[in-house]
Amino acid sequence: MSPAGPAWPRLRVLQTLWALLVVLLAPWRLWAIKNTQECTWQVVLNNFETVGKKDASDRFVDQEPLYTVDKVFSQLVDAPIDPDEVRGLVSGKRERSWTCTPLGSGHLPTLSLQTYLGFPYYLKINYSCKGESSEALVRKGHLTGLKPVVLVTFQSPVNFHRWKIEQLQIQMEAAPFRSRERCNAEEVCLMSWYTPMPIKNGSVVMRVDVSSNGLGPFIPNKRFQVNINGFLERQRDNTLQFTVGNELFNLIPRYFVNVPSRPLWYTVDQAPVFILGGIPEEKAILLTDTNFKDFFLVELSIDSCWVGSFYCPQTSFTATIYDAIATESTLFIRQNQLIYYFTGTYTTLHESNRGSGRWVRVLANECIKKLCPVHFHSNGSEYVMALTTGKHEGYVHFGTITDGRVSFELLPRQRSVCSGILVVNCSITWAVFIAGDYNLLLLVEIEDPSTRKYFQVVSYDLVSDYLVVLYTIPEFIPDARGLEFLMVLGTESYTNFPMVPKGMSYNPYNNLLFIWGNFLLQSYNSKNFIYLADFPKELSIKYLVNSFYGDTAIVTETEEIWYLLEGSYQVYKLFPSKGWEVHVSLQVMQQSSLYAPNETMVTLFYEDHGLYQLVYLIDNQQGRLVKRLVPVEQLLMYQQISNDYLLERQGSHLTLSFTNFCPFTVMRLRDLPNPQIYTRQERYRAQPPRVLEPGGFHSDNSLAVYQGLVYYLLWLHSKYDKPYADPVHDPTWRWWKNKKQDQVRGEGGESVGGPSPDPPSPSPCPGTVFAPHPVPQDYYFYLASNWRSAGSVHVDMASYEKIYDLKAENELPERIFLDKGTSYRFSVFLTAREPEPLHGPSFQLQSKVGLAVVLADPECIEAVVKEEVLVNRNSVLFWVTLSDKRFCFDQGISGHHLMKTSMLLKVVGSSGHCFQNTNQGPRMQASHCCGPSRCGAQAPDAQAQRPRLTGPAAPRQVGSSRIGARTHIPCIGRRALNHCATRKALRHQESPILFFKN
Repeated sequence: MSPAGPAWPRLRVLQTLWALLVVLLAPWRLWAIKNTQECTWQVVLNNFETVGKKDASDRFVDQEPLYTVDKVFSQLVDAPIDPDEVRGLVSGKRERSWTCTPLGSGHLPTLSLQTYLGFPYYLKINYSCKGESSEALVRKGHLTGLKPVVLVTFQSPVNFHRWKIEQLQIQMEAAPFRSRERCNAEEVCLMSWYTPMPIKNGSVVMRVDVSSNGLGPFIPNKRFQVNINGFLERQRDNTLQFTVGNELFNLIPRYFVNVPSRPLWYTVDQAPVFILGGIPEEKAILLTDTNFKDFFLVELSIDSCWVGSFYCPQTSFTATIYDAIATESTLFIRQNQLIYYFTGTYTTLHESNRGSGRWVRVLANECIKKLCPVHFHSNGSEYVMALTTGKHEGYVHFGTITDGRVSFELLPRQRSVCSGILVVNCSITWAVFIAGDYNLLLLVEIEDPSTRKYFQVVSYDLVSDYLVVLYTIPEFIPDARGLEFLMVLGTESYTNFPMVPKGMSYNPYNNLLFIWGNFLLQSYNSKNFIYLADFPKELSIKYLVNSFYGDTAIVTETEEIWYLLEGSYQVYKLFPSKGWEVHVSLQVMQQSSLYAPNETMVTLFYEDHGLYQLVYLIDNQQGRLVKRLVPVEQLLMYQQISNDYLLERQGSHLTLSFTNFCPFTVMRLRDLPNPQIYTRQERYRAQPPRVLEPGGFHSDNSLAVYQGLVYYLLWLHSKYDKPYADPVHDPTWRWWKNKKQDQVRGEGGESVGGPSPDPPSPSPCPGTVFAPHPVPQDYYFYLASNWRSAGSVHVDMASYEKIYDLKAENELPERIFLDKGTSYRFSVFLTAREPEPLHGPSFQLQSKVGLAVVLADPECIEAVVKEEVLVNRNSVLFWVTLSDKRFCFDQGISGHHLMKTSMLLKVVGSSGHCFQNTNQGPRMQASHCCGPSRCGAQAPDAQAQRPRLTGPAAPRQVGSSRIGARTHIPCIGRRALNHCATRKALRHQESPILFFKN
């Protein structure tokens, strides 16, 4: 068995007492946090037919809009919804059809209706708190004014040639709705909140963030993945069936027990569906569209035809699916030497049904030994690589996926890698594609008859068809002699342990390349490497898991889990460890359902910067798969407490004292600019129509109106071509421009207040004079105030708008664009730790805090750090300015070919030592440097910690006040044009840099 947790018989009384001791000695703030009621949001998908039904849940399959909501709009005869304007906007005309009503009759002119559409799904929202009834909680929340606020973020598509690249969000307030179940109560028994679940052309991955409006109980924000599953189809009887195979409903223990874990491969941020193979002797995969919140076991409908030949020797055959890769619309698998792919049905991506209908075998005459993933898309396509053996040994089949169409090219084009590097026999062990440089990095094993096997890193340029050897990996593991890291220059001494490379991993945001096996090498330029000595040479790495935001998890062949933080050279052991034993002991005392005596880890992956395990548990002879968080910060904090304490006798009793190695007590980001001009984020706000019902509960009709209004709001956005001559730069102004206000006409007929409207249409009624706004906003408010709104629904025109004034939060935005010559400026506030007693009366003065910046591409951007010392507060304020250097070009048109880069802030001596207690558990702060105790020569600062990092092997540190201080706030960037949030025309020479934060 490959346990994912310690064997439970070892959890003896002493370990439980130690766990209690850790809790008792944890910072007092934890107790205040734990006093908060533990509540969480719950979100499921409902279609129109299942709204209001208890325990109803649907899969995201349907992608076409619904026309049924138009029947509801036809009842709203006195409402600000003008379907003739919809017709005018669609046709490009501004004509209106009027119904003539004599003035003075007590009625205003009414307008005929136009077709409104709706989305096929709703989001059903509830919440639950530990130990309490969810039904009673939801009722209580409604009565205390709680309303969930849903923020839907649409992921931009891969193919920017077909779809516009944009950062689009819509914020919606949820509407309360009574359950359809029988109820004996006078008002309500069961209820939930609902919002439309919008769909955007080109997006199949949606991120749903649920938060509170600030009333009622405290419920932490929670994120959900709501993705379209294009591998399900609806049958005539309205049931769903997989197109890739048949669903299996029995999770047999032999599928998981004693089965090694395997990596989860997919296109980052783009794959709506994840797949995982490795089930022994079964042509089955695990498939999920919710990041393993739930999942399916599917037996694939492939022919499993295995053919061995003289050029493709096969010692044994198996039904096991070994390699599985998910992209935006296509799945790839390898079974023995055969490769298959399946394209899902995604009409929102392809505007037509390009689903495969069956698994397609490719490279049928080739002998494929391994699939290698490409984690990021580029140039409007996604990629996958197949490594060959047999007759095409030394070649790579390079696959390109564009709009669901798959093609492969044999690389190198002219000759094999073996011929290119002038060797007779070689084999490609791993391949990495660097999209920004159109370059392949190949890990090549070379067999030389005169010497032993050795490995080289070979670069292949796809444009010039040029091969070059970048690096020859040492034959033996270097002798670090107690140091944490070692620059490999060829002059160091070596151990007797041979280096056995197995794979590579590349992060395009910071240009960091890892070579891994029974060692770990890292490089920033693929030529000069650093050996990380903390990882034991007796172990062998099975795969790396990269968050691409600064965190890397390592899984060994013995299922151990290690952890590495960007900017640090210390590798932490997470499992098995004393911190893990403490954590499991606490979970057992809390009777957590996520842990069991017998566990097997299935895979390890990152989601929203958190590290998660998929684990198979056996409890009471029942097996189940669960997804659980690996609390990295908590484990490191437990280990720090267990290692750094001292027992001292004071009088007749012993006292415990702890050493806090964090150099600061407070860290804040301040003076952050308003985000939208830098993030290019476009956000819309929508609220449900107001209902004339005493309890505030909505009906089927009012929810349908909500669907139609949200659909039309996003339709206006999609049809808006952002003309710079637009008087208000807002797609929604055309919707309400004739109704939002009753404009006052000044002398001479000029307009007073607001943008100039279109000239009024000639009146079709003789003797009748129409004002520019014949149906003013106040009229609809009057109807609603007197409970006379048609359909008992009041549409507030101010509730559907574009937001331009988003304020900065207390953290860096997810991404930042820098145009040519522009800057991004913010400040970091740090309060130094006061001297504290360590060994009785003795004192140790903590080193002063300092800040430095590490840039991944200093040739493109520069950073300036200015220090302001606040002596009376024992604090330092650092002003950080990032600027584009007007040097990097090669961009395409707006939003295309973004250049990824990163920036890293560092605070000295904080790596693994600084934690912040939050309502969602400890969070690591400012942790990206090894402390001065284990950095080669007892370095007092980071400059001395890295004495050899002045060459091209490491990124350049700039703009430092006490260089080496480390707080982690990475970024990313790329050359490209994008629409400026200030709506100024951008020149073709502009070169934005895109940053991401950790």
